Amino acid sequence: MTSSWAPTNLNVWSYDNRTAPFRIVGSGQGLRIEFRIPGSDANPYLAFYASLKSGMDGINKKTIPPVRFEGNAYGNTDVVSPPKNLEDALRTFRKSEKAEELLGKEIRDHYANLFSIESNLYNKVITDWEFKRYFDHC
Repeated sequence: MTSSWAPTNLNVWSYDNRTAPFRIVGSGQGLRIEFRIPGSDANPYLAFYASLKSGMDGINKKTIPPVRFEGNAYGNTDVVSPPKNLEDALRTFRKSEKAEELLGKEIRDHYANLFSIESNLYNKVITDWEFKRYFDHC
């Protein structure tokens, strides 16, 4: 597998490991945690809010993190993978008790409706790849 240095799973953390979605880097006052899961298409306000709220939830409940991962996380099969498409993500989000707990039912349902509209619009589009692949040009 070619390394893209982008995380491809959800439940791994490590020190200075670009294959991990949660990466601890630096030292002293430069020590930081990188949360590398949201994509560039994510709503930054929602992603930041969910990150902070989830972190506070873990602190309040004294959640113990999993054991630190060593090695290449791309080859790790004992992980939770994110949804592979918008429909799967929407289905997961709609039934997520954690999303309802963190955001509230009204906000979760509002975003689920918005994502549903986006998904329906996306599914009506013929991509450049499909056009080039399936339409003959005489």
